[in-house]
Amino acid sequence: MLVGAALMSAPAAPAQVLDFEDLDGWAQDDHRAAFVVFRSTCSLLRDPLWSPICRLASATGDSRVEARQFFELLFRPVIVGSPPALFTGYYEPELSGSLTRTPRFTYPLYRKPSEMTEGQQYHSREMIESGALRGRGLELVWLDDPVEVYFLQVQGSGRIRLPDGRVMRVAYGGKNGHPYRSIGQELIRRGASMADVSAQDIKAWVRSNPGPGRALLNTNPSFVFFRKLDNLPAESGPIGAMGRPITGMRSVAIDPAHVPLGAPVWIEKEGRQPLRRLMIAQDTGGAIKGAQRADIFYGTGLAAGEEAGRIKDGGRLIQLLPIDRAYALLSDG
Repeated sequence: MLVGAALMSAPAAPAQVLDFEDLDGWAQDDHRAAFVVFRSTCSLLRDPLWSPICRLASATGDSRVEARQFFELLFRPVIVGSPPALFTGYYEPELSGSLTRTPRFTYPLYRKPSEMTEGQQYHSREMIESGALRGRGLELVWLDDPVEVYFLQVQGSGRIRLPDGRVMRVAYGGKNGHPYRSIGQELIRRGASMADVSAQDIKAWVRSNPGPGRALLNTNPSFVFFRKLDNLPAESGPIGAMGRPITGMRSVAIDPAHVPLGAPVWIEKEGRQPLRRLMIAQDTGGAIKGAQRADIFYGTGLAAGEEAGRIKDGGRLIQLLPIDRAYALLSDG
């Protein structure tokens, strides 16, 4: 986990330092909620620039006033890159499954094969779906819907409710080294309108067209493997890229080449339901690329999934960086 390395990589995009008064809705947010989430991963930031900030965070009280003062005293808002941003949403699915294959549960989530190494280009999605791993005992759990298997790979984590009522938590365990390709963009290329490529619409189309639908899923060669999470409390969110649970509506996935993992980010999302909120960059994603790109974690379950699947909005993503780092970006540029 190269948290420190990502932290100090200078974004290759233009930067603009703002004042907190420039942030739309800053004074109205619950800074305490964001502060608690920030503190949960601050100890992972090993870079010397962040060490005094994290020590102060551990000694700061949890009131809203103290939290707001903490951010305003130690950080400066910085726009890196050129808005408009692109905001999407993701969530932790809760699905039905079985530890053994049954007439109902026939679609597996796979463990990472032992011979596959990080960065290696392994079997493509189409090859795996055609049986390249069959019979090797790599099946972690079985689900009843190939479409949900695909979208669980997109989300990267989930809760599987077993027939006896137990809940199995699964998380990202590796990927096959092929680049992610959006099946929504593939549908647009084939003539669909932008209004027809929400997650819900894609699921409905694939289920209604089983043969062409499976072929569409296979146009994305990227394939995600999973691991079982033991001893993760039911109330905790899934594990993010920093190895700690993430929090609904306070954690966001970013591109660590442009946004430091663990840093606070101010979200100004437009669209049907505008959002103004301080979040923490605690996750990453294969489709999240660029300085003005973020995936908002909406929480767990069906309602969170419905909301996350409708999000594809513009706005501004503003990083909160330590003061010295913020002004150093100007001279770097």
